[in-house]
Amino acid sequence: MALTTTLLNSAYLRGRCCRHKVLHPLLGPLLSCSMKKLYSSYRRPGSEPEKKPSWRNTDFSFKKSIEVLKTQLSMLKKETEDHLTGPGGHPFSQYLLEQTRVLWEFRSQEDLNKWVISSDVEIGGKSEVYLKLGRNNQAALLYGTLNTEVPRDGETKYSGYCSMRAKPPVGSFARKKYYDWSNFNSLYLRVRGDGRPWMVNIYTDPYFSHQKDDLYNYFMFTRGGPYWEEIKIPFSKFFLSSRGRVQDDQHPIWLDKASFLTLGFTIGDKVDGPFRLEIDFIGLLNDRAHTEEFAYETYEKNPRV
Repeated sequence: MALTTTLLNSAYLRGRCCRHKVLHPLLGPLLSCSMKKLYSSYRRPGSEPEKKPSWRNTDFSFKKSIEVLKTQLSMLKKETEDHLTGPGGHPFSQYLLEQTRVLWEFRSQEDLNKWVISSDVEIGGKSEVYLKLGRNNQAALLYGTLNTEVPRDGETKYSGYCSMRAKPPVGSFARKKYYDWSNFNSLYLRVRGDGRPWMVNIYTDPYFSHQKDDLYNYFMFTRGGPYWEEIKIPFSKFFLSSRGRVQDDQHPIWLDKASFLTLGFTIGDKVDGPFRLEIDFIGLLNDRAHTEEFAYETYEKNPRV
């Protein structure tokens, strides 16, 4: 306990911005769930910042720490065995011949727990979003009501969005992990929508980038009706949203398929009213007939005459 207190004090004296980076990899798995409060950086406009240090709300439990330590060591053992076996825990020959892979399918509440939902309620909006199992527990049903009314806080200018996002993979001892989809070139989904457009989001964390998490998007237009539709989205169709990086004909920004953090869906078409999206499964496809690397046109800024 004395060692833990010393580490906390030294980390706190280094500054609020550095404290999270010090505590998360070292002590994060050994603390209780109250550590999650440290990572909530959003503060409603006009509200006063919390003066009490966040780490004072942390509940230390020696028994729970031992249990968490055993769990983390077990995860580390499995990760080591999978690494020695091959990519993704499969033999290398099987990895090379793999043509399809199901990433997420929704058949139980445990499958839904791998996802989180959010809306503009976090910034004072009035949209509502819910996630539950569909009929016969054969799909995920994302539904709710979109409301574009802007909060009257004097700062927020836009509102009206709802989203569903997969929880990012986490390794042993709270290490950040990545999805390696470099063996595939397309995203494959089976969905049933209500005719409204959705934005499919891919979050990446490229190594050679000063940006924290690059966000790539693709607009998925559902046709509505009672029938399911299968949608194939080549990774070359995803475009980088505004994150401070400039794309031109000399430096096109490619989607790094070896640094995926997670996947998500967002609706924000500025139309008030109910929405509904059913997702049967989300998978990957290696379409050998698709050889396109970049789907968008590029132009020279200063063409030669």
